[in-house]
Amino acid sequence: MKILSRITSDVPFFKLFGDDILEFKQSSWKRIQLFHSADKARTYLTDSYTQLEIENPSAKAYDNCYSFIYYLEQGEIFYKQAAQTPLSIKPILLYYGLVHLVKACLLSVDPYYPHSTTVLAHGVSTRKRKRRDYQFLEDEVKIQKNGLCTYFLERMFHVKHLEGEKFKMGDLLQLVVEMDECFLFLNGMPNMIELPRVDAHSCLIPKQLLESYYMDKKRMKEYLAHKCGKEIQWVKDEGENITLRQSIGNTPPFRYHMEKQSLWLPANIHAFTYLPDLLIHYLVLYNLSMISRYETEWWMELIKTTPNSDYPFIRNFLDITELKGPFLIENFLNKTSKEVPYPKE
Repeated sequence: MKILSRITSDVPFFKLFGDDILEFKQSSWKRIQLFHSADKARTYLTDSYTQLEIENPSAKAYDNCYSFIYYLEQGEIFYKQAAQTPLSIKPILLYYGLVHLVKACLLSVDPYYPHSTTVLAHGVSTRKRKRRDYQFLEDEVKIQKNGLCTYFLERMFHVKHLEGEKFKMGDLLQLVVEMDECFLFLNGMPNMIELPRVDAHSCLIPKQLLESYYMDKKRMKEYLAHKCGKEIQWVKDEGENITLRQSIGNTPPFRYHMEKQSLWLPANIHAFTYLPDLLIHYLVLYNLSMISRYETEWWMELIKTTPNSDYPFIRNFLDITELKGPFLIENFLNKTSKEVPYPKE
């Protein structure tokens, strides 16, 4: 596997060759570890704060550089321990690993984090579970007014007004593009459609999506531009298909499949298509960490007897998020979401 790795603001999303997942996982951490230098962290934060027009950015960067590094280091420790730990406690370690990595990202866009104790809570709650006939995919989490979840959504992704919103686990997992094979095998239908490539920098929105969305070309372009919230570079129409530049990157509703290295869209219009990937992983991990801590009887029975389809969905997600979490964090820190090219032939 060859990996293009430079820490610059204008470098494209790194390219992967081959399917060596272990090397892929190591590469994400290696790129994150480049920030462990105090000099690098200070320069990076100074540049970020300067772009934000913060008063005296170099001084704030000096104050925050070690906290920034420690969040990254602690997050990595949690993830690496999770890779070696039994499944029963893995969600707890992965969740707190992601929390620390998110805090590092917050420091890159908010020099005053945490400015109050209100942003230190999880920012999510779970409903009281029924012990009989409980199904994980039907379980819900609720966004709270204050806490880390609400705060990083606003500061990192400019998503507001989700207070009180409830999300079902099944709806969230449908938007994890790497879960599509699991849904296809267990439910018999795909949740996501891959966008075939035209060349190294463009891909097609196939006729299949136009039909499932009940839209013509013009309406589809308007819909995606509205949902995406940023300009999409349309190249040309290919017969019954639409062609766009991949400079749109991993921006909802577009999802980047980290193993197949391609862009995907939901197979049908999805109510929560605007949710960032990082939020989806945060919410599902939060719920699983709460289950493993406080619903011990159900959790251990699930692991030991695998009585229903909850187990393969949960196990598959945990395997994916162990890779995708650092991948998303590294992408955010390097601000490389401008373009997601396909691998060269």
